[in-house]
Amino acid sequence: MPEQDQAVRFTATGDRPVAWATTGTGPPLVVGSWWCGHLELDWRNPLFRRFSGLLGDQFTLVRYDRPGVGMSDPAGPLVTSLADEVAALSAVVDAAGEKVTLFGGSSGGCAAMAYTAAHPDRVERLVLYGSYARGTEIAAADARDSLVALVGRHWGVGSRVFADLFLPTATPAERDEFVRFQRAGLTAEKAERSLAAVYAFDVREQLATITVPTLVLHRRDDRAIPFALGQDVAARIPGATFVPLDGTDHLPWRGDVEALVRPVREFLGAGRRARRAGSPRHELSDRELDVLRLVAQGLSDQEIARRLGISAHTAHRHVSNIRGKLGVTSRAAAAAHAATAGLL
Repeated sequence: MPEQDQAVRFTATGDRPVAWATTGTGPPLVVGSWWCGHLELDWRNPLFRRFSGLLGDQFTLVRYDRPGVGMSDPAGPLVTSLADEVAALSAVVDAAGEKVTLFGGSSGGCAAMAYTAAHPDRVERLVLYGSYARGTEIAAADARDSLVALVGRHWGVGSRVFADLFLPTATPAERDEFVRFQRAGLTAEKAERSLAAVYAFDVREQLATITVPTLVLHRRDDRAIPFALGQDVAARIPGATFVPLDGTDHLPWRGDVEALVRPVREFLGAGRRARRAGSPRHELSDRELDVLRLVAQGLSDQEIARRLGISAHTAHRHVSNIRGKLGVTSRAAAAAHAATAGLL
């Protein structure tokens, strides 16, 4: 995948620019930002490009740098609150222009989970890798405080500590390269504030409200985010599927990439097959299928909204879209079609 295959654009959250990049074709698959990232530098990494190609096959892969990092106003202040992280993700989803699938990795999973809980009508499916619900559980308080202080005072040493944590199987040359990548993407001050924000994120309350199909993956010997925290995320999201993976590398583009990507592709492919099976001539999204089943039960738009945790306006729009796709003029006719097609 050559570097020129990446197209970089800009959107904004408030008055802050957000750089986002796309590759491939198909429905959008938005990959959340990491604590340290850079659209251009990441794309020069052949392992990252290979992972992106495997993950984003048959999708338009969308990536972004959050404000203050990478290509998103690097001279400006850093985004550190979860609300601001979600706002940046929201701006990218809006720029993508349609319903998306989200892939949230590590701390980027917190923003993906919070966004999905708040905007279920904009998310088709959610994939989480190396994630956690509460940052204070990543390590003991004294270990967290020591690492934050080290990063702020001695970023050169701190970046090497993160190379050891994130890339335990890397060669010395690969670790040196990752150290340079981190220091190019973040100043010492921004690295300190970004790490403190990672530990401060807490999305426990939002997880029980997530209604979209969710896949959670975690490597058993991940040295950055403990395996138990991934299990905890899956247990908190209703109906989530948890897939344990072998390996120690935290970055998903390292280690056994095929073992990681395979269940993701199966999960995303199952969603696309379900949409195709929903109608022989029109594709209904997973959310539209959920709404159609509730229409068939005789629920009103307001009742559907309460059941799915969306607004009545959004429920009404889904019903209208379903009728249009099915070519019917009434809710009763849509319900009859659902029964005839075996969707109930």
